[in-house]
Amino acid sequence: MLITRTPFRISFFGGGTDFKEYYDEFGGSVLSTSIDKYCYTTIRSLPPIFSYKSQLSYSKIERFSEVDEINHPLVRNALKFIPADRVQINYDADLPASSGIGSSSSFAVGLLQALHAIHNEYPDKMTLAKEAIHLERDLCGEAGGAQDQVIAAYGGINRINFYEDKIEVNPIITSERRLRALRENLMLVFTGFTHFSGEVSEEQKSRIKDNLPRLHEMKEMVGIAERILMDGDFDDFGRLLNHTWELKKTLSKIITNDEIECIYRKALENGAVGGKLLGAGSGGFMLLYVPKENQPGIKAALPSLRFVPFDFEKSGTQIMYEHND
Repeated sequence: MLITRTPFRISFFGGGTDFKEYYDEFGGSVLSTSIDKYCYTTIRSLPPIFSYKSQLSYSKIERFSEVDEINHPLVRNALKFIPADRVQINYDADLPASSGIGSSSSFAVGLLQALHAIHNEYPDKMTLAKEAIHLERDLCGEAGGAQDQVIAAYGGINRINFYEDKIEVNPIITSERRLRALRENLMLVFTGFTHFSGEVSEEQKSRIKDNLPRLHEMKEMVGIAERILMDGDFDDFGRLLNHTWELKKTLSKIITNDEIECIYRKALENGAVGGKLLGAGSGGFMLLYVPKENQPGIKAALPSLRFVPFDFEKSGTQIMYEHND
């Protein structure tokens, strides 16, 4: 049996510039962090006594003898990429899927790491990230960016730069005291409904040429935010989140909706400095920058929503347990 643990992520700035259709020509840049909320992938050998060869458990249970019988596209293509016979694969997570915290990419990274490990292969983090990008974007044909796979593999707070022929991961070097202070001013709130990121990402991809001025500006914010994290005023970080959210909403007509705008407006009216919807948009988690003294007022103003405590994490994907069956 083998268990991998892979973190989810919060993307602060630069989302959209990590689309290949953008960074191949202009270079992309994002500022993201992994958080201490995880998905867990378990793989074990399945004894040959069953009428089926393998089993997959997530929100559904799939039993199959041939890979092409698998409904889950990511698992189906992963098992074509790294074959494994007579296995039971289980997926569990701390947060719901399709909620803007990079759950699909985290699962891709953790699953690939587990499949490699049962073949006694232990690729480095960049290899895992690139394989997960290939799995989701090429083999599964899903629209989207490339930051989620990288941050899930590496962990930590990073500026990630994307080019046509390479990816650079640059950890943000600042004191633990400053990171703690930043974390204390952030609130993660679930809007109450999930989204289908593929639809939003497809439209966003189709509008990249129209959105070039806004994407260029969003990329510039990454450098500004990096300098704030090093030695700036964190309230400026919150104001910058507000600005990037206003820009992000213009990238696609389905990124936001009336319910989301109502939540965000109430947050601003009750002490939030800024914030943004995480992931592709249209639902899921919202990140708010709120000075500590204003946070009780935010919770009182949004009593029906669930606030999720979190912390930053530094490890990235890991094999937590490994035992030969």
